[in-house]
Amino acid sequence: MKRLIRLLKLAYIKLVRINDTPQKVALGFGLGVFAGIMPGFGTLLGLLFAFILKANSASVLIAALLTNTWFTVLAIIPAIKLGSGILGWHWSNVYSEWALFIKDFHWVKLVKPETYRFLLPVIIGYLVISVLAGILAYAASLAILRRTSVKK
Repeated sequence: MKRLIRLLKLAYIKLVRINDTPQKVALGFGLGVFAGIMPGFGTLLGLLFAFILKANSASVLIAALLTNTWFTVLAIIPAIKLGSGILGWHWSNVYSEWALFIKDFHWVKLVKPETYRFLLPVIIGYLVISVLAGILAYAASLAILRRTSVKK
């Protein structure tokens, strides 16, 4: 727990010290959270979005590293439930097929059409969760950065 708190404090200090506008830093942080949570996107796509949207690249890296992998694993069940609910499917069926897919994973399965009948709700669920988390991260970091930049 102490390590997590130290990591969050370090991330906060690094974000506050970035020499850029609060909006660009916060946008980068939101993009990094989005990229870190969404499986398969990763840091490189977050950096591409930062380049396109003129957001701060350092804050993308900080946020992506904070959320990558561990949050993706924590969000799998909510993603399956959310994506299944949006499509009107029963989540336990999707979860069962997902678990079998992961247990006996082979790259060739990704090109089979039957894989997408359970992969689609997972992707939709992760997309919704990562967009919402990115928006929340943007809003929270913008508020914090504005507050700390006033004190400088």
